[in-house]
Amino acid sequence: MPKSKVRKKAVYTPPQRSQKVAVSPRWLVPTMVGCWLIGLIWIAVYYVLASTGTTAPVISGLSNWNLLIGFGAIVIGVVLSTRWR
Repeated sequence: MPKSKVRKKAVYTPPQRSQKVAVSPRWLVPTMVGCWLIGLIWIAVYYVLASTGTTAPVISGLSNWNLLIGFGAIVIGVVLSTRWR
């Protein structure tokens, strides 16, 4: 039986990975947590003032827009949390 040709195949070398590790900027975590807390406090203050009938200069003028402001701050915090490494 005839012998088949031997192929010369190059040895596989995996691509080199860069050893650079992505690090979050220092301002990210305090800003993220701050947005969460500001949104939560804004909504809580709005509900407390609305339930007691007390008026505040800024909050009472916005009425239900206060919920959008509070949840908007919370959403900004969540979006920032996706950048955290």
